[in-house]
Amino acid sequence: MFKTRVHSIYIMGPNGQLLYGNDIGRGLRPQLLDLLKGWTPKKNELRYDKLRLSKDRFGDRRFPRGYNKPLDQANTQEIRLLAAGKAIMQGNKQIGTLYVGKNISYNYELFNWLLYIFGGLAVLFFGIALYMSHIMSRRAMIPIIQSYTRQREFVADASHELRTPLSVMLSSIDSLEMEQTEETDPFVRKLLVNMKDEVKRMTRLVSDLLLLARSDTPEYILHWEAFDLEPHAQMIVESMKNLSGSKQIDLQMVASGKLEIEGDVERFKQLLIILLDNALKYTPSGGKVTLRLSLNASEINRKLIIVVEDNGIGIAEEEQKQIFLRFYRADKSRSRQMGGHGLGLAIAKSIVDAHHGTIDVSSTLGEGTSFTVTFPAARSR
Repeated sequence: MFKTRVHSIYIMGPNGQLLYGNDIGRGLRPQLLDLLKGWTPKKNELRYDKLRLSKDRFGDRRFPRGYNKPLDQANTQEIRLLAAGKAIMQGNKQIGTLYVGKNISYNYELFNWLLYIFGGLAVLFFGIALYMSHIMSRRAMIPIIQSYTRQREFVADASHELRTPLSVMLSSIDSLEMEQTEETDPFVRKLLVNMKDEVKRMTRLVSDLLLLARSDTPEYILHWEAFDLEPHAQMIVESMKNLSGSKQIDLQMVASGKLEIEGDVERFKQLLIILLDNALKYTPSGGKVTLRLSLNASEINRKLIIVVEDNGIGIAEEEQKQIFLRFYRADKSRSRQMGGHGLGLAIAKSIVDAHHGTIDVSSTLGEGTSFTVTFPAARSR
């Protein structure tokens, strides 16, 4: 490098002639004088310039003293200069100009190295901070995971334990209904019917809670098999004709032949029941519910498409992203009247996710709702 205290000093006459010169390196004067041509320095003005040093011009031993930097492929090197100038006055007359130049190549490269060092330190500290945050987040997640696991186990255990007394209650009510005669008080008959409906509702809720609790565990195992979904769907639609008929709802199924797929047949049946029951629940009398099943064979990977559409009350746009959350109900008061507890669509979503599928909803208030479920026809391995 150049020694940082080496300067070039020039004194130029009023006509641009050189009166005195002291160079930082032999052979640089023509280039330095070219830089000064046409420059009339202003007060406190500093000027930055660059010079190219050529081996062909200076030779190995004629480079400016102290310059040890290796040459580039073109056998040249670059030095950086910081120059200042000041007019030399005699009374009110300018008799010359003093120019002083300093080689700042060493300072320039030093600042570049500092920039690299600080950049490396920044990356190092960022990596350390990222690693520490990862360690701390893992430690912070331990009690959360433990608490979540305990809650999940509690729900599963409580749901399992509740099923037995509920089954006993349902059997007892059935026995009481069998003992009824024509002389039985109508109030008692109505009471037994209400009790039976509530026990059934509680049994469904407990079963749903148990299913959701199990779906969050690694032990949640699907029984994969190849089967045709069409006859199972037809049977489910027929079983729900009584419910649709009581509400005067037109329930139809449209299927395109055999629907050979792989999956857990019981979970697929449960999915269809949930979607159809949800559609019938929120479709007013005189409405229409349609189940459409098709196998898309136009792509390399075949896909099963299930669509359940109705012309019911619809779902507000801002609530469509939340309806798959557990215990979420768009219209809570109406859901209670209709017996909903906000778990059906959450269970449907868990079944779809377990089979590597997708479920989407499209709805307009007052016009109806359409659920579209897409599954890979073959098991994802």
